[in-house]
Parts: sequence; C-alpha cells; structure tokens
Amino acid sequence: MTAPGRPQPTGPEPTGPLRGIRVFDLTRVLAGPTCVQMLADLGADVIKIERPGAGDDTRGFAPPTVPGTEESAYFVGVNRNKQSVTLDISQPEGQDIALRLIADCDILVENFKVGALAKYGLGYQQLHARFPRLIYCSITGFGQTGPYAPRPGYDSLIQAMGGVMSLTGEPDGLPQKVGVPVADLFAGLYGCIGILAALRHRDLTGQGGNTGSNTGGQQIDIGMLDTHVAWLANQGMNYLATGENPARLGNQHPNIAPYQVFPTEDGHIVLSVANDPTFKRFCEAFNLTNMLGDPRFVTNAARVGNRQLVTDALTPVMRQHPTHWWIERLEALKIGCGPINKLSEVFEDPQVIAREMVLPMAHSSGQTVKVIANPIKLSETPADYRIAPPLLGEHTDAVLSERLGLDAAALAALREKNVI
Repeated sequence: MTAPGRPQPTGPEPTGPLRGIRVFDLTRVLAGPTCVQMLADLGADVIKIERPGAGDDTRGFAPPTVPGTEESAYFVGVNRNKQSVTLDISQPEGQDIALRLIADCDILVENFKVGALAKYGLGYQQLHARFPRLIYCSITGFGQTGPYAPRPGYDSLIQAMGGVMSLTGEPDGLPQKVGVPVADLFAGLYGCIGILAALRHRDLTGQGGNTGSNTGGQQIDIGMLDTHVAWLANQGMNYLATGENPARLGNQHPNIAPYQVFPTEDGHIVLSVANDPTFKRFCEAFNLTNMLGDPRFVTNAARVGNRQLVTDALTPVMRQHPTHWWIERLEALKIGCGPINKLSEVFEDPQVIAREMVLPMAHSSGQTVKVIANPIKLSETPADYRIAPPLLGEHTDAVLSERLGLDAAALAALREKNVI
C-alpha cells in the first residue's frame, strides 16, 4: 500500500518491497535510468521527468526500434515502471512544478553535470534545506569533487581512463572496451545500492515526513570513474600487490590456468579448471596423466607461470572433438565449461527461459514488447512489472492533475507555454 496521506500512484499499485517510496527521476541515457529502473522494479513509484518535445536522449538512439512501435530498443530497455512527465525545468513555472512534486518524494536521482541543477533551484544543498528527508543521488562521470569533477563522463571514456581497456583484448592487439557499457551499468547499480543504504539509515533514525522537523536525507555521490576502479577487483589488487601493470591476456585468466577459450572441432568452448583437484580429474579423464607428473603443470601456480605451455598442450586435445561432445563429458565430470553463445542462442537457452529472463509487456502503442527481466529473485516480494516503458509525456496530465490538482485549463496553459 502507499504511504499514509499520499494519493494513489498513476497506474497499477506497486507490490514490491519499495512500495510507498516515491522517486523523482531526473536521469537520462543509461547509468541513471538503470539505477531508477531497479528501484521501480522493486516497487518504487517513479516520475520520470523528460524534456518536452524531445525526451530522454535514448528515445533517439535508433535503429533499432521495438517492432510495431516508434520506440528505440535502447530506451525501452531501461525505462519500465516509470511514469513519463514532460517538464521544462529551465522555466520558473517548470521549477515550481518540480518543487511541488519533489515535496512528496523520498528520492531524487539525477545525472546532470556537477552544479547544473543549482541554477534551477534543484541542487542538493537547495533541496536539502527545504526537504531534509530527501535522499538525493547524483551520478556523474567523475563525482562531485576532485580536479575532473566538471568534465562530462561517457562509458568508453571511463573504460579507457579506468583501466579495463588496458586489460581487455589480445596480448598483441589493440586495447578493447567491453562489448556492453559496463561503466554506465555499474555506476547505476552502485547508485541503487547507495540509495537503499540511505533509506535504511532514514528508517533507523526514525524520521517523519519531508514537512516535519526531523532530518535523515543525504546526498549519494556516484562517480563513474570511482565505481569503475572499484570493480577492477582481482586485477586491481594484483597491481596493488605487485606494482606491475597486468598484461592483456585475451580470454585467459590472470590467476588461474587453464581458464580460457579453446578451439574445438567445430567451434570454441570455455574451459574453466579452477583448482588442482579439478585439473587432476580432467587429466585422468582424457588420457593426460603425463601432465600430472610434470612440475610445470602439477599446481595452479606452476600452470599460471607456464600458461603458454598449458595452452599449447591442451589445444590439439580440445580440437579432437566437437563442442557438444566436450560439454557433455565435462559437465558429467563437474568441470566448468560452456559454449560461446550468440545472443540468439542466449535467449533460446533453456536455463534463461526457465528463469523467465525475457518479459512481455503490454505497451501503450498497442503492441506487446519484450524486455529483459530483473535478475533479482525475491521469494516473498518479487520484481513488480506494472508499467511498460512509457511514451513521451504519457503520464503528464494524470500525474499533474492527481498529485498537484491541476485542471484541464491549467494543463492547457502550461502546454501552450511549452512548460509541459
């Protein structure tokens, strides 16, 4: 149920664990919308603010469009469960409407350049003074402080500056970015984690509503470069431990061998031999016991130190049989392995189908659109799919009339001035 004293949300009532939580969404493109969609899937009631006549930049990131609609696949992928309200926050009347809507919200998420919202009266310090319980999440390329704070941030730029491109690609090839925009996605997910922690803090300290005298809100400062450095994980730690820049290893693992791609008779396979007992089991099963007596191969540390010898020894063996032959036998031995699937094979995989990772939603165009489902499986409060990715401004009139009491004449006047 919704929070006491609040009007019902536009559309189906949320059922997830964040039901009753309201989000004012000032994000666009990918990092911010990813963060907010996660909150929305968990039941938060989201108002997505978009520019009149243009909307989120990703509405124009086409082709491709979703079949039967004019909506870009990019936009549809990260904007479900949101109500689209067109509002020009550069105009005083738009700022007034924004403030009236924010007054009834728990969370504001934005990914404007540092300081850009302050000129509209929507900066953190301005809103914190007025709404002390508001949780305000800012997602930028480089965070709110430091010498790079004013710079714009883009996924490929962050991948380059954050080091992952130096680690990705063949040893003698060019540095490579990851094939999906991981810098954006991680920033969005870290932002969501920060918001959930801030909500928990507010709950623990027992604050009342935004209009009360208590506080509890705070700013969450997410820099894409920060989050990128954080997920360098074992490679980052390898550098800190040795002072040596890790080399590009293609599809090999920096700390385990063999843990890589091998050619098969009809394609390729990933073989993941994660420890010495597994390597022993592998060798015994496929007539490679000679390797078990060789000090260059007997331990993982030795194999990592002689990774090219390991590759050279196993490649002709793996080429002897087709991929399906290897997968059948390796799985029986409980040795990690898998095919290298194209996306057509991913979405036809029986495990992906069984886990219901493709979700059909009834779109306002009249078509059914397919989206990728939320991967979080909660036993008691599962992800809540109630609003398909919206048309531009689809909910403007409903939200402003229901929440602010604006009548048809007031809405028409605002539309005439291009405020909405």
